[in-house]
Amino acid sequence: MSLRSFLDDLAPTFEKGGRLEALYPAYEAIDTALYTPGKITAGASHIRDSLDLKRIMITVWLCAFIPVFVGSYFVGLNANEAMQALGQSEVTNWRGMLLNGLVGFDPNSLFDCLVHGLAYFIPLYITVFVAGIIFEIWFASKRGHEVNEGYFVTSILFTLTLPPSIPLWMAAIGIIFGVVIGKEVFGGTGKNFLNPALTGRAFLYFAYPAQMSGDAVWVAVDGWTQATPLGSWVLDGEAGVGVEWWNAFIGYMPGSMGETSTLAILIAGVLLCLTRIASWRVMTGVFLGAFLTASLFNSIDSTNPMFAMSFEWHLVLGGMAFGAVFMATDPVSSAMTNNGRWFYGILIGFMCVLIRVVNPAFPEGMMLAILFGNLFAPLIDHFVVQANIKRRLARG
Repeated sequence: MSLRSFLDDLAPTFEKGGRLEALYPAYEAIDTALYTPGKITAGASHIRDSLDLKRIMITVWLCAFIPVFVGSYFVGLNANEAMQALGQSEVTNWRGMLLNGLVGFDPNSLFDCLVHGLAYFIPLYITVFVAGIIFEIWFASKRGHEVNEGYFVTSILFTLTLPPSIPLWMAAIGIIFGVVIGKEVFGGTGKNFLNPALTGRAFLYFAYPAQMSGDAVWVAVDGWTQATPLGSWVLDGEAGVGVEWWNAFIGYMPGSMGETSTLAILIAGVLLCLTRIASWRVMTGVFLGAFLTASLFNSIDSTNPMFAMSFEWHLVLGGMAFGAVFMATDPVSSAMTNNGRWFYGILIGFMCVLIRVVNPAFPEGMMLAILFGNLFAPLIDHFVVQANIKRRLARG
C-alpha cells in the first residue's frame, strides 16, 4: 500500500463525523506537507507565478538549516574549547548519555564540534516544535481552520534565537507565548501584526533575563562564563571584543544558536532573494538604516564605547544579520508595498543601532527594533498607498 492510499484510508477517521474529528487539522497538516492539497482552484485565478504559502514557508525553513548546521558547529566548537581549558573529557549533564563515547570533544574535529552542537540544537528544536504545534492544532480545531506550514518557520527561527544552554521547559513556554499571544489571539496566520518568534523571545528576555543574557548562557559548558563580543564592546570597546572582524563574520564567537555566523546567514539571504521569497528591499533598507545611523554616531565624540562601533561591526555582532534576513522579511508582519518596505527596513536598522548605542544596558537591539517596525508597518503602507492615490489623481 502506498503512503497516499494509507492517508486516504485514514481520512474518514479525521473528517467530520469521524472518531478523531478534533484532530483533523493535524491530519490535514501532515497530508498537505507531503502532497499537493486535493482541493484546488477549478477556474481562472489571479496567480502570477507558482509560489504559494506552502512553497514559501518550506523554502524559508530549508534555508534556515544553513545557519542551523553552521551555528551548531560553532556551539560545539566553543563548548569543546571550554572543556579543553577546564580539563574536562566528558559531558556531565544528561546529554552526556548521548555524547560520551560517541565523540572525543576535540575542538579540531569537525565531527566532534558538529555533533556536540547538534546535541543542543536538536532537543531544543524538538521541544519548541512539539510545544508550539500542540497549541496550533488546538486553535485550528476550535476555529475549524487548517494548520499551515508557517509554524515550521516560526519554530526553527525561534530556536535559532535562543542561547544553547537555555532550559528546555523555558523554551517551551516562550514558543507557546509567541504562538498564542503573538499570532492566535489575533486570528492566526496572516492576521498577526507581530512576528510570533520574536514575540516569544521578547517574552523570555523580560521574564527570565538571567537565562537570556549575561556571560553564563552562551557557551554550553557548566562552570564556564564568557560574554558575547557585543556585550564585551559595551564595557571595553573594540579592544575588549577578543575576536577579529573576519572571524566574527564567519562565526568564531559565542552567541545564540543561529546568529553567530553572518556568512551563513547572508548565503541563506541570497537564496531567499533569488527565489523571490524574501524582500531584498527590506534587507537592504535594514542595512542602509544601520549604516547611516552608525556613521552618525561614529562622528560624535563620546565616552560611551558603543558610539565608536562601525557599521561592519554592528553587522557581524549580535542578531542584526539574522534579523534582517529571516525576521524583518516576514511577509505577514512587514510592510506590503515596495516603497513601504524601504521605509520599514530603514526604520528597523535605525532603531537597532539607536537601541544598541544609546542604551548600553541592552546591547542587542535587533529584537526590539523589528517588533517596533512591525507596529509601524501598517501605518507606513497606509501613507505609501495614500501618496500613490494622490499622485494618480494629480495626473488626472
